[in-house]
Amino acid sequence: MSLSESVRIRVPASTANLGPGFDTLGMALSLYAWIEMKEEDRTSFQLFGDEMKGVPEDKSNLIYQVAQMVFEEAGISVPELSISMYSEIPLTRGLGSSASAIVGALAAANALIGSPLPPSKLFDMATNLEKHPDNVGASLFGGIIAAAWDGSHADYVRIEPPADMQTLVVIPDFQLSTSKARDVLPKQLSLSDAVYNISRSSLMTAALASGRLDLIGAAMRDRIHQPYRAGLVPGMARILDEAPNRGALGVALSGAGPTLIALIERGDERIEALQTYLIETMRNEGISASCLMLEPDLKGVQVLDSLQGTSFMDMIRGEVIT
Repeated sequence: MSLSESVRIRVPASTANLGPGFDTLGMALSLYAWIEMKEEDRTSFQLFGDEMKGVPEDKSNLIYQVAQMVFEEAGISVPELSISMYSEIPLTRGLGSSASAIVGALAAANALIGSPLPPSKLFDMATNLEKHPDNVGASLFGGIIAAAWDGSHADYVRIEPPADMQTLVVIPDFQLSTSKARDVLPKQLSLSDAVYNISRSSLMTAALASGRLDLIGAAMRDRIHQPYRAGLVPGMARILDEAPNRGALGVALSGAGPTLIALIERGDERIEALQTYLIETMRNEGISASCLMLEPDLKGVQVLDSLQGTSFMDMIRGEVIT
């Protein structure tokens, strides 16, 4: 099997859970990471952007490690790689930075060797690494993903996001590890809380699939993870309670947090005031934060055309500007 000279990919960020769909629902977002991968005589790394600070630049790098898993699965040896990466996805903020790196590495390595592994196999490999399918499924396939993982295989349905739905994310200026956010969760749940979440997760999935934006507020509520994580994110409890009355269709902790995501209706005249409210609520808790308006990403991970003579960063500048 012949190798491509080099491959470049773009992979979107993601938000997981969407409130009640814990480890089950995910949506891709219009915030991206780019990876270039090629075979070389020795392994080297070029990592660009503030979000890459502190990332390993040796063979312990996650991108390199995941690429080797692809090569091993395909029965091919590519021990030395040149890897370049630029990301605008903030690390450990609840926007799927690790999932995007995993999916990007899988897609780039697979494309480099002629794409012998089907998307379903990449999804299983990604879920096995991430241990839940929501973020990786969204970054891989784009749109909204409802998925289930049995420990070896992930089944999923991709839902096209409603055309009138956008998102507003408020990103606090501190990091929150997924492990810390999981440590606060209870080991057992009451039957009533389980039924509460099953009903709302089902309603959320149906509302998104059918474009019923009017049901999102009722559907996006949760009892199994957000009440326990609220203490880790100052201002979160207030925002969950108040934002739906200030222009949000619904609001939730994005993944393990600390980012919060509000689903909004395109063109709603209250969006600017909602953005101000989110920032000021965080500021009143002594937390600086930034707000981004993001679209649902519809494409998922993409193998890009490598323009001859165009450097990796020049290509990204063109992508970001256009």
